[in-house]
Amino acid sequence: MVHRRSIDGQALVFGNQGALWGNAMTWWDHDTGSIWSQPLGEAIAGPLKGATLDLLPVAFTTWGAWLDANPETLALIAPAGNSGFDLEDFLIVVDFDSETVAYPVTEVQRQTVINDEVAGVPVAIIADPADPQRWVVLSRQLDNEVVELEAVDDELRDVRTGTVWDPVRGLALSGELDGEVLNLLPAITSFPGDYPTFWPDGAIWTP
Repeated sequence: MVHRRSIDGQALVFGNQGALWGNAMTWWDHDTGSIWSQPLGEAIAGPLKGATLDLLPVAFTTWGAWLDANPETLALIAPAGNSGFDLEDFLIVVDFDSETVAYPVTEVQRQTVINDEVAGVPVAIIADPADPQRWVVLSRQLDNEVVELEAVDDELRDVRTGTVWDPVRGLALSGELDGEVLNLLPAITSFPGDYPTFWPDGAIWTP
């Protein structure tokens, strides 16, 4: 998950607070000393308590898969061991305030594409047909049309026109809708056991 680190135009500097809240990391900001919940992007103690950071769209993938698609990427190399977490352990959480839905990664990989609607927003939760170790959440709204996506022969296509889409960038690569873009939407990963702690009214998608 990636949050915009500014409040009312002021960029904050964050550090690891060192304690867990709801079995998840907490941060502190150097400017006010407020304590923040990582999954929620919300200040839970201190002068900014109740303030929230904007959640930004991201793609979740392995380093190898990212580098294949973006070979010019530069990355910070920091000594670290294996996290011990497997992608299949997580839920993909789509939170639009008025409604929250979690999608088990194993189901997303099994389905490849899940066409759904959250808080009135048509969404697609996608495991790349060519590499199920990476996933994204895309808007299915395209101008006045809502597309329905499917995986065909390791390609992502929309049902009506057969247009082929890039499963990470949401860019139409060929077909009737060539050049159109489906917007990348924010999403969060969560362990199933922690999901009710942060989103007690949230639903879990089932086939």
